[in-house]
Amino acid sequence: MDKQNDVILVGMQHVQTHSPLATHGFAHPRRNVGVLGVEPGMSVADFGSGSGAYVLAIAERLEGAGHVYAIDVQRDLLQRIKNEAHRRGFKNVEVIWADLERPGASKIVDRHLDFVLISNLLFQVENKVAVLVEAERILRPNGRLAIIDWSDPALSNESQRRVGPHRDHVISKSSVVELAESAGFELQREFPAGAHHYGLVFKLLS
Repeated sequence: MDKQNDVILVGMQHVQTHSPLATHGFAHPRRNVGVLGVEPGMSVADFGSGSGAYVLAIAERLEGAGHVYAIDVQRDLLQRIKNEAHRRGFKNVEVIWADLERPGASKIVDRHLDFVLISNLLFQVENKVAVLVEAERILRPNGRLAIIDWSDPALSNESQRRVGPHRDHVISKSSVVELAESAGFELQREFPAGAHHYGLVFKLLS
């Protein structure tokens, strides 16, 4: 399991990139966090935190109160997030190495969080249900889950290379809703997450 905020397609392989182009030009982390209802005092996890754009935007939104967990399988990216959080003075960021396709991988205690974000991850993992079940496990009753993923690939204006997953790997909104419902969530609303992304907010039904 692996996730990044942006993936440049080269042939049939996904090559990870940390350029600001795809992170900010397509997904708009700060703007998206602003519409998700994250408030100071919340406990939040970013599943597959990648380069940390969402983690840092969430930490800023929390205004020093609450906690945000950056969870990823790439240790070097987690170290970068930790270093950048320290540089910015965010004391409420914690990094966790985990393969989220394994049960209980995050090591966060049951029913502990208010919000889980899963951005640009589901299209990359084989066991999508396992990731959603882990979110269900750690969310408090009536906790919320936001899923942001690619609706279609895009072209980089700079390189004219396709940015995003191969069309065969794109996971549709309807498929995400069905998977989330099977894991115990109910769709609350959609939101515009970017020109080539959709955004869905779910509520935990327990």
